[in-house]
Amino acid sequence: MIRLDGVNKRFGDHHALKDVSLSVAKGEVLCVVGPSGSGKSTMLRCINHLETVDSGTIYFDEAPVYQGLSNGRRHADSDREVEAIRAKVGMVFQSFNLFSHLSVIENITVAPVHVLGRSLSDATQAAYALLDKVGLRAKANDYPHELSGGQQQRVAIARALAMQPEVMLFDEVTSALDPELVGEVLRVMRTLADEGMTMVVVTHEMGFAREVADRIVFMADGRIVEEGHPAAFFAAPQQARTRDFLRSLWERNRQLGGTASL
Repeated sequence: MIRLDGVNKRFGDHHALKDVSLSVAKGEVLCVVGPSGSGKSTMLRCINHLETVDSGTIYFDEAPVYQGLSNGRRHADSDREVEAIRAKVGMVFQSFNLFSHLSVIENITVAPVHVLGRSLSDATQAAYALLDKVGLRAKANDYPHELSGGQQQRVAIARALAMQPEVMLFDEVTSALDPELVGEVLRVMRTLADEGMTMVVVTHEMGFAREVADRIVFMADGRIVEEGHPAAFFAAPQQARTRDFLRSLWERNRQLGGTASL
């Protein structure tokens, strides 16, 4: 469904993505892990065209989109092409990015009405169904400042799902939450995985990755270092860089008295 072929991205002198090639199959849950600054979030942002690639190509359903250089010349995707792909790819960020002046139900219906052209009544009916899915129907008329962080993140997930995406991208969606709120967000993501949603999840929640992922990708220094099934990834990582990363997580978990998610 999604394929990256030799993707490079620079921010000035910083080479954030280095010849990244990766594929994600329909219905697959891919978890991307690695240290801070390894290029994980940049890769997600390139998939959704929030950042343009410098070279390489990103494919969606085997159609080339988001190209960097083509025949020695930069290829610029049209605004219409970008929006068409974005409509198929939902993204949820670390920060909730809800509209503070809109109620929960308004946050969820605004894009389907104004972008997809749906009637307000149809969009509202669908929004209530999504609020049922994330366990927040009772909060429909509340405003973001009246919600906990976990509730805001679940609304953000519902808002992304309201566009009926074919793929969901999650960028460290639990990292800004208090520990006691993490579980409620991960439960929603587990439900989506069980329902067959194609998902690319950048996460530091190793327990979630072990349990839910079909495949884990480990990134470091802008490159994909290792990928594989969760059982093999955690039990017998092949690369020294991967082993060092997992060892550091184990040590952190030990120092925290076994409370970190591994």
